Amino acid sequence: MMAAPLHDTIVALSSGSLPSGIAVMRASGPAVRTLLASLAGGVPAPRRASLRLIRDEEGKALDRGLVLFFPGPETATGEDVAEFHLHGGRAVVAGFLQAATSLADVRLAGPGEFTRRAFVHGRIDLTEAEGLADLLAAETQGQRRRALDQAEGAHRALYEDWAARLLHARAMLEAEFDFSDEDDVSEGVSAAALEEAGRLAREIAAHLSAAGRGEILREGFRVALVGSPNAGKSSLLNALARRDAAIVSDIPGTTRDLVEVSLDMGGVPVRLVDTAGLREAGDAIEAVGVERARGAMEEADLVLLLQPPEESRESAMTHVKQVPAHKLLLLRSKGDLAGGLEGPSVSAATGAGLAELESALADRARAAVGDPSQLVPTRERHRLILRAALDELEAQPLPALPPEIAAETLRRAGDRLAALTGARGVEDILDIVFSQFCIGK
Repeated sequence: MMAAPLHDTIVALSSGSLPSGIAVMRASGPAVRTLLASLAGGVPAPRRASLRLIRDEEGKALDRGLVLFFPGPETATGEDVAEFHLHGGRAVVAGFLQAATSLADVRLAGPGEFTRRAFVHGRIDLTEAEGLADLLAAETQGQRRRALDQAEGAHRALYEDWAARLLHARAMLEAEFDFSDEDDVSEGVSAAALEEAGRLAREIAAHLSAAGRGEILREGFRVALVGSPNAGKSSLLNALARRDAAIVSDIPGTTRDLVEVSLDMGGVPVRLVDTAGLREAGDAIEAVGVERARGAMEEADLVLLLQPPEESRESAMTHVKQVPAHKLLLLRSKGDLAGGLEGPSVSAATGAGLAELESALADRARAAVGDPSQLVPTRERHRLILRAALDELEAQPLPALPPEIAAETLRRAGDRLAALTGARGVEDILDIVFSQFCIGK
């Protein structure tokens, strides 16, 4: 999505799928007052709902609804904004959009354009925009809490604080070598500045070390269900999902591709991946399935190995030789047929052991994401920029550098941090960020 001219006025349905009880139409831009005058008979008093007859481009009655006007720049987008609360029928919405876009310089909004205008006009920074995108996509309470914190500026405050501290340390360094003969520049300023830069480097490193937890909460805790053919993987997936997500058959090798479902477990998204049975493949297609199963094991945060009653533990463990012990959970499947075998078991047929398994998976997932209120990098973009800033600070011991070089190093690190909030150096990724939004947001 290329950035559109800001002299255009954009309009879109902002309230979701149709039909609905109410449809909220939203407009932003310099022609909002003209739009209100043409369709609603005039501009209402600011921030007060007004019941108006809405007319189409020919002046014919289209609907009757509430109209609100928000004068810029103190609005969500920083521009004049209007909202039309109409009946949520498809014909009403289509007629309104047709009438609105018949006006000069008024067009349909693209994905994320309202939020992008908020960013351009300084109403939000880039981390807040990303938090808003995550909030709209949140499926669990843990995702919602962390996204809301970011949308309300928690990451912005942290990253701007780091950038400000780096700027101050750099200023102190430059003051000492630029004004070393002045009485008001005390000795030891550079040592204090470099000590502060060292503290910042440690804080950034600690923040970066938690990046994996943020990624898991956004993308989901991946659990690969693995085992020999007919070990009960697909049946267990269906039992946990409480629907028929995967085909179940007594014929070995039924599952040829990965089948994935996403569940909310303890406020954390858990992605269960059913895989092909692990054995010497009988044909080329099954071989691809087995290879994908091994790839799923490598990418998983937890490998759930199912041991059917007819298979020994030693034989089952041969499938997961390369899996670290902390990523492995062994479970006897088909517990209703297992007889007196020892160890934890589950039965997809009777439901025995399902509650215990769900609790164990939820505990693992919560432990993987840690405290949802803790500020952690939530996106790969954050991780890469923070890594680059830290590399600048750690490339050489700052106290060993000439003051001029140390100050330049702090400048480069500060420029890296500025890209986190969108203060500079982010033009090439703006289209990617805002294209993730739905139209009307």
